[in-house]
Amino acid sequence: MNQCESAPLKLLIVEDDPMMRFGLKHSLQSQAQVEIVGAVGDGHAGVEAAIALHPHVVIMDVGLPHLDGIAATQEIKAALPTTRVIILTLHTCKTEVIAALSSGAEAYCIKGTHLEQLTRAIATVMDGAIYLDAQIAQQVVNCLQPPKAKRQQVPVSAEYLSERELEVLQLIVEGYSNPEIASYLHLSTNTIKAYVKSVMNKLAVDDRVQAAVIALRNGIVS
Repeated sequence: MNQCESAPLKLLIVEDDPMMRFGLKHSLQSQAQVEIVGAVGDGHAGVEAAIALHPHVVIMDVGLPHLDGIAATQEIKAALPTTRVIILTLHTCKTEVIAALSSGAEAYCIKGTHLEQLTRAIATVMDGAIYLDAQIAQQVVNCLQPPKAKRQQVPVSAEYLSERELEVLQLIVEGYSNPEIASYLHLSTNTIKAYVKSVMNKLAVDDRVQAAVIALRNGIVS
């Protein structure tokens, strides 16, 4: 994995399922030049372990207790920009994929992948490249396609959105569903649906994923 013999690749596992965590640790530590420096079960512990241990690579689940994997990835990348993060999850929702990659993750893998594919992902990110599981690569490419020609003249800027619409858009980017946004903002689901529709109309997009991509690409939200 492009590591010299005197410096093994330090790897941290952040996974809340004890059996999955054990299986990953057992499988990966059998690989030459890999040192498992930690294996923890929640997002906060993952951030703390990463800052303390300075791993080269973090294997990160998305659905973690206390702090989800996307937020944990953001915190790790802010503190340790050179640490690579590989998302390993059952989640295949396009919004979550985009949110994970925008948080700084260098790879997105689906649980159940063969060990050979996971080690390939590790090697790829250590070489400075991005690795996407074949199951979600095409949908990511589709999301990143430029807008339709007839819509390219639509201005894209935060000034065209109200403060509430910007709040809703931020939560869309972070992968929240309409009911979750409604609960977070203490509004009805129907009200949130109206805000989402207004946001998509102003951004001239057809779905939430396109809205998230446009927002991130143009710096409307972080």
